[in-house]
Amino acid sequence: MKSSEIREKFLKFFESKGHSIVRSSSLIPGNDPTLLFTNSGMVQFKDVFLGQDQRAYTRATTAQRCVRAGGKHNDLENVGYTARHHTFFEMLGNFSFGDYFKRDAIHYAWELLTKVYGLPKDKLTVTVYQSDDEAYAIWLNEIGVPAERIIRIGDNKGAPYASDNFWQMADTGPCGPCTEIFYDHGAEIWGGPPGSAEEDGDRFIEIWNLVFMQYNKDEQGVLHPLPKPCVDTGMGLERLAAVLQHVHSNYEIDAFQQLIKAAARETACTDLNHNSLKVIADHIRCAAFLIVDGIIPGNEGRGYVLRRITRRALRHGHKLGQTKPFFYKLVADLVLEMGSAYPELAQNADRVAQVLQQEEERFGETLEHGMKILEAALAKDDKRLDGRTAFTLYDTYGFPLDLTADICRERNVELDQAGFDAAMEHQKQTARAAGKFKMNAGIEYSGAKTNFVGYDKLAQEGKVIALYVEGSPVQQISAGQPALVVLDTTPFYAESGGQCGDRGALSAAGVTFQVTDTTKVQPDVFGHHGELVHGTLTIGQTLEAHVDEQVRAQTMRNHSATHLMHKALREVLGSHVSQKGSLVDAEKTRFDFSHNAGMTAEEIRQVEDIVNREILANNATQAQVMAFDDAVKHGAMALFGEKYGDEVRVLDIGSSRELCGGTHVKRTGDIGLFKIVSEGGIAAGIRRVEAVTGEVAVQLVQNLTARIAEASSLLKTQPDDLLQRIMLVQDQVKSLEKEMNQLKSKLAANQGNELASQAIEINGVKVLAAVLDGADSTALREVTEKLKESLKSAVILLAAVQDGKVSLVAGVTSNVTSKVKAGELVNFVAQQVGGKGGGRPDIAQAGGANPDGLAAALASVTAWVTERV
Repeated sequence: MKSSEIREKFLKFFESKGHSIVRSSSLIPGNDPTLLFTNSGMVQFKDVFLGQDQRAYTRATTAQRCVRAGGKHNDLENVGYTARHHTFFEMLGNFSFGDYFKRDAIHYAWELLTKVYGLPKDKLTVTVYQSDDEAYAIWLNEIGVPAERIIRIGDNKGAPYASDNFWQMADTGPCGPCTEIFYDHGAEIWGGPPGSAEEDGDRFIEIWNLVFMQYNKDEQGVLHPLPKPCVDTGMGLERLAAVLQHVHSNYEIDAFQQLIKAAARETACTDLNHNSLKVIADHIRCAAFLIVDGIIPGNEGRGYVLRRITRRALRHGHKLGQTKPFFYKLVADLVLEMGSAYPELAQNADRVAQVLQQEEERFGETLEHGMKILEAALAKDDKRLDGRTAFTLYDTYGFPLDLTADICRERNVELDQAGFDAAMEHQKQTARAAGKFKMNAGIEYSGAKTNFVGYDKLAQEGKVIALYVEGSPVQQISAGQPALVVLDTTPFYAESGGQCGDRGALSAAGVTFQVTDTTKVQPDVFGHHGELVHGTLTIGQTLEAHVDEQVRAQTMRNHSATHLMHKALREVLGSHVSQKGSLVDAEKTRFDFSHNAGMTAEEIRQVEDIVNREILANNATQAQVMAFDDAVKHGAMALFGEKYGDEVRVLDIGSSRELCGGTHVKRTGDIGLFKIVSEGGIAAGIRRVEAVTGEVAVQLVQNLTARIAEASSLLKTQPDDLLQRIMLVQDQVKSLEKEMNQLKSKLAANQGNELASQAIEINGVKVLAAVLDGADSTALREVTEKLKESLKSAVILLAAVQDGKVSLVAGVTSNVTSKVKAGELVNFVAQQVGGKGGGRPDIAQAGGANPDGLAAALASVTAWVTERV
């Protein structure tokens, strides 16, 4: 059974049991700062399990794309060395949100495995949590699994509920026992059943985990029954495929075999069992889908993980002898394997290949150079690589640590991890402090959702339902205290989807709370950040919430213009353009998008024209809520970084239709004026445009007009003739510079002729060390070359001082370079004037910052040369 069939049968089976098939979410967790990547099937339902979100269905099933290559869950180092570790995998799952529980979940699992997939019942062993008698009884009495194949697993990690069969979302919160299903590969494979001393062997392989969330764990560790217990299951598609295709390693399944053959084709490797081919096959899946979801190779965060994965694959290609770009060519093979299940991969294939090719080309020289550094270090000590060298490879040559660790492991070399960590910590302490993401992690809130009325109102009464000071809940705050206020109803928009949060004030008689920002404490709970200016504020108090109307209006103009600009960019540059990030506030809109070349002045003008025509049309905007699938079917574009539920808000503005929960103008004409102020690259294949609208755009145009008028006045011409006048002035300046350089050369040449007579002879070699007044480095070189010609056998050191800086040039005739090197001479003198330098044996130059030492330095030249000739 092919992997694609296994995936399809899973989803269809649970659909037949009343489950809604929910598409795989992005690998970038939506509005969840606690996770680097989506690492399991339940991530997109996390808010539902926490009671902070509600869906139109109570049963769901998914085939979720997952990555475990960074942060807490990181399998990267094991990939290529084990049979079942991957950076990217598919998690098949079924979920119940307060609907069915243990009995149905267990029955569904057994029916699917034994009847649909046809696995032999006697090959399956199950585990349950030690005290979960209910699950044990279902397996024994209803399913009919023999007691000897139902294993109770207790707490084996030194703390209550610290068990492989007790799942917890965090230290507190939803949790519960789980039951796991294992497949027995047979007695010929070493290993014992779960819970035994040989459980780490490969005979019994876990294929499915059924989690029963039935408790809420408080801070004291006490379990309280949940009113609506839930089910969360996860089964790795790759593991299941290995079982159903009767192979032992995941890398032997059909999906991997095709990619391994493709990797062998591109690296000319004939050994299809080579571990490097497994690494490459795994990494092309992970890298490609990360790029599909908007990640680009970089030096921090998710971008750095992508770079590590890509460079690890390239290093394994290099290990197989492939030194030319090859990795990007595997994208087409991946599309053949997974494009039908994940259309977004096929739609972005060209873009993925381009990003990978650029990264390969960038890393090619780095890899070769870095390997030389590493080989040299290992030649000195083939038992241990010091941490400083490992850090230099990482910091200077772009070698991820795990790539270095990979090489060390292959050669049985110990890596000095502590030394690397110390070097990294030192760099962090001396580097400039980086900005931190603003988030409300750590704030515990269990109250009602916020009723947001800000689409239609800028003022509204609201009751204080929670107060926080420095993240801790309080009952009351006093004047002068910074705090976070949660209201039951608010017109304040909370930062989301690239739009900054509203500012304004919360007030009542004798009370004023100045709001400087609004963010989401939870997906549907808004927090007002600021400071209490007057009075005392207490939970339960009613306040009048007033949004700063001017700031909101400017922000709305910019946000609405962003939608029109996105549409215009696709029209001008091509349909490959897609949003990769945005920031909208009252001052500007900043928009990042995929494109592989800088925009020309004409393209920028075209985008501005399209947007301003939409503004002049003054069409009304329209927002409506509909099902996500219906919205996409009707042409709405989903934006990068947004988290979408089953129902979405669709915004029609001008000719643009996008999913957006932000605030917008009533009519396009309200934007006023649109002007792009900058465009540039921020990463490989990613461009950034900044633009302004409304009053800010008008002020920009007025300022530019004033500057043009001032420049025209200074150049004594009319604004319409300014360009021609500037070109004329430039020609005049070039002509004058040419004349000045000619005069400088003549002056320097005359001085050179005079200097020749100052040379002294030492053992048949003329030696000259002198200052050439008013000369630049070019003139110094010209005079030095002429002196070499005239003096025939000579060592020359000329110097000049300009703006407190020393310029030095040394020249040595070819018949003397065997004894005296110009590079050594110039460096000798430079060190005496606060500099350093070098160059060829016959001509070299340097600089210094201490003119006061020049006279003594020149005086030392004769003795230095005498020692050598």
